[in-house]
Amino acid sequence: MVLKVCSLGYRNFSNFISGQCLEAVILGCMFVITMTICRMPYAILVGVLIAFTALIPIVGAFIGCVVGAFLIMVDNPMKAVAFVVMFLILQQVEGNLIYPKVVGNKVGLPSIWVLMAVSVGGSLFGIPGMLFFIPLVSTLYMLLRDSVNARNNRQYRQTGRRRHSPAKEKHSDTAENKK
Repeated sequence: MVLKVCSLGYRNFSNFISGQCLEAVILGCMFVITMTICRMPYAILVGVLIAFTALIPIVGAFIGCVVGAFLIMVDNPMKAVAFVVMFLILQQVEGNLIYPKVVGNKVGLPSIWVLMAVSVGGSLFGIPGMLFFIPLVSTLYMLLRDSVNARNNRQYRQTGRRRHSPAKEKHSDTAENKK
């Protein structure tokens, strides 16, 4: 059992790291495409920089934003302001839609649980908590899911029928009483 839990934890952590890398590449590509459309200077350089710094949870992309805004400000200060606004918009899209979906799919965790794991882990242990809570919650989620499925399968084999919800029983009772 301990070996199974350790193996599951290792697999979840590996999948989490690959999900982080995929999410960073997606974010970098979003910046390159958006900056190219808006005709901003250093689009590829800033996109790659943001992709690399995005590997640091929560604050990493903001570090890339500061450096990118400085680079753009040297060329055109008004475009630097537009870049910061664009960054805030893309960061919201990425943080609320893309990140939970991509990382959640990689570790087998629903998006809401990814957000919960990042919030709880970050509030308890800061950045290291954000890194370790997603694989930890994913491992616990999978162990609980396997346990519930095994219990349901045992019950099905014993009784020969699947469990049904009490709500369905109430509905069928009221339907029979109306007849």
